[in-house]
Amino acid sequence: MSAVAGNEGEGPVPPASAADRAPLRPEEFATILAESERDRMLLAAIVESSDDAIVSKTLEGTVSSWNSGAERLFGYTAAEIVGRPITTIIPPELLHEEPAILAKIRQGERVDHFETRRRAKDGRLVDVSITVSPVRDGTGRIVGVSKVARDISERKRVEERFREADRRKDEFLAILGHELRNPLAPVRNVAAALHRMSGGDPLQEQLCHTLDRQVQHMTRLLDDLLDLSRITQGKIRLRNEEVDIRQVISRAVETSRSAIDARHQVLEIAVPDRPLRVHGDLDRLVQALGNLLNNATKYTHERGTISVTAAASGSHLELQVRDTGVGIAPELLPRLFEPFVQAERTLDVSQGGLGIGLTLVRGIMEQHGGHVEAFSAGPGLGSRFVMHMSLLAPSAGGAGTRESGCSQRSAAVGCKRVLIVDDNRDAGETLALVLRMSGHQVVVVPEAFSAIVAVRSAAPDLVLLDIGLPGMNGYELARRLRQDGFAATLAAVTGYGQAEDRRRSHDAGIDHHLVKPVDLAAIHRLLS
Repeated sequence: MSAVAGNEGEGPVPPASAADRAPLRPEEFATILAESERDRMLLAAIVESSDDAIVSKTLEGTVSSWNSGAERLFGYTAAEIVGRPITTIIPPELLHEEPAILAKIRQGERVDHFETRRRAKDGRLVDVSITVSPVRDGTGRIVGVSKVARDISERKRVEERFREADRRKDEFLAILGHELRNPLAPVRNVAAALHRMSGGDPLQEQLCHTLDRQVQHMTRLLDDLLDLSRITQGKIRLRNEEVDIRQVISRAVETSRSAIDARHQVLEIAVPDRPLRVHGDLDRLVQALGNLLNNATKYTHERGTISVTAAASGSHLELQVRDTGVGIAPELLPRLFEPFVQAERTLDVSQGGLGIGLTLVRGIMEQHGGHVEAFSAGPGLGSRFVMHMSLLAPSAGGAGTRESGCSQRSAAVGCKRVLIVDDNRDAGETLALVLRMSGHQVVVVPEAFSAIVAVRSAAPDLVLLDIGLPGMNGYELARRLRQDGFAATLAAVTGYGQAEDRRRSHDAGIDHHLVKPVDLAAIHRLLS
């Protein structure tokens, strides 16, 4: 048997050692050298032509290479910077970054897309995004650092423009809210006064109800517009507590009842007898459900039916609003909760809004850890909206809501002394008229210094003060009154209603922050 045949039963032949290999022919060696040199030159060309700054440095932070992209970005030539510390281009206030970066590199870690600033030769601060990687030798030992820096100045400028535009928008909306709420306040006060003076005349009462209903509608549109801005920016802070969802339904129905009755619609409510408690902000949940009810009222024909149901399954709550209205086209359903999306209006469904109510509902539900869905079989077949939330475990105690027992409170509040501070004469005088008709003693002054004198002389039980007063504003007036020892109730009655405005009221010693046009029932609750 030959030697070759005998090897077949002994397994594969081991590879030849390096010593056993045939030596490279001169032309093969030359080819390998040429390819290596070509790769090196190609890599060098890529580095040199890159728009990004590509820099290498030692583990001590000394610059060892500097491409043309770095020259363009930072203004130093390679001859000027190579051999100098990289801290040459780091602003003094950011020098702490370099030791931290080098420490990560020595551990073999990579720093990706770190956004910072570097100082160019001419003194400019340049916004950059840097990626830093360790450089290893043939044995794997870390011997240096490679850094790529990309100029993100334009992106930062665009972001800053957006932030500035956003800030200006917020300022504009705050001013818009204030300026629009101010004229609404006297209109609502006049409607209340006329209703009291109607003497039971059906026509006058109808006109007063219409006036008040339209003021409420305008107020709701304004609140939605301002809330959309705050919710989309995450600026709304929830005042979470244990809330019985039945109370949410009761309050939401109360706010929508006048619109439902005006269209002679049938409202059906089905809720369990037992409490359905959730963890949330009562006012915001009322707002969300109220928006769904307003939508149902708006898009349901006269004498149509709207139903509100609440059902629990384990720890899951479903709060549903169903209507027999115009329905929703299938192609609109996926976009229904986006801002400014509305179903097509018909001549007999003319009470449109801004197209942001459903966006607010979605935002409020998401902030409560829930979500909302919309369903419809199509145009003319009605619609159904379902709010999903988590239920709290049943407890033996009461719901613990802010309004516990309010419905049993006596309406008899007696005669109280009230001081109104408002430079808007119509707003102040009309509110005073309504309160005087309720049997209270009311003084109206237009600015802060007159208010200080009136407080000392009249000792009011309640001060209703505007914030945007001439000279000393409402916050400063409140601080002054508290410093002077005034201990009775202070309530802001103002067109400024954002979270920051409420915080400033609290910090100034103001007990309540009421946004114009104020619900007169809220003032009567304060007087009681």
